[in-house]
Amino acid sequence: MAAEEKFPRIALIGYGSMGKEIEAIARKKGITITNIFDIDNPLSLSSQDNFDVAIDFSTPASVVENVRLVSLLHKDIVIGTTGWNDCFNDVQQHITINEVGAIYGSNYSIGMQMFFRVVRQAAMLINSADEYDVFLHEIHHKRKIDSPSGTALSLAHIILDEVERKQRLNTETLHHRINENELHVSSVRGGEITGTHTVYVDSLADTIELTHRAKNRGGFALGALEAAVWIWNKKGMYDFTSVFTEILTK
Repeated sequence: MAAEEKFPRIALIGYGSMGKEIEAIARKKGITITNIFDIDNPLSLSSQDNFDVAIDFSTPASVVENVRLVSLLHKDIVIGTTGWNDCFNDVQQHITINEVGAIYGSNYSIGMQMFFRVVRQAAMLINSADEYDVFLHEIHHKRKIDSPSGTALSLAHIILDEVERKQRLNTETLHHRINENELHVSSVRGGEITGTHTVYVDSLADTIELTHRAKNRGGFALGALEAAVWIWNKKGMYDFTSVFTEILTK
């Protein structure tokens, strides 16, 4: 069976570090990149549409317009950018009206998807152990735009879902004692760190540290390509975390 029949043809929206990593891994897997849209070749309704699925790792501010254009071209899309959740309804409307497929996620790394599930299990145990507190810290490179990261927020909401005594999120620098019902998420930006997320479970007796440390962008790129293959010819909006098991075992 030819590669074109096994895999969708891919367009990249954004050609920074992630775009280049996706291109390199696609080549190894026999997936064809037919279009690259960036500042020098912007996506438009007159763009050549010889692709099946677009993968968007551009900027949060561009997501709604990119989804609008891709859906009007009747193509599916993988939204790799984070920080656009305030516009979720607008994105969903474009996808629904134009009857295409979209998959979105805070993190496309296969390892991070496993980590989400590890943290959920830990949070369920914390809920029964009042002497333990929980908090979260994340570090990213100096170019990252959003803070906290979308991944950190996903981890935080997992904890809030499972730990009853943590009822709201606090992402600000604290200059006072934290309220017992608040989950604190702190962030640092600097250097070239791909992404480190640590959940701390702490008591007077001991400390547990659960850490996911991305070594490079390869895991994110591979997951985005897996998502593109899965979303091809589907309709509607899908959360990558919700369909991860299906994607992994397809």
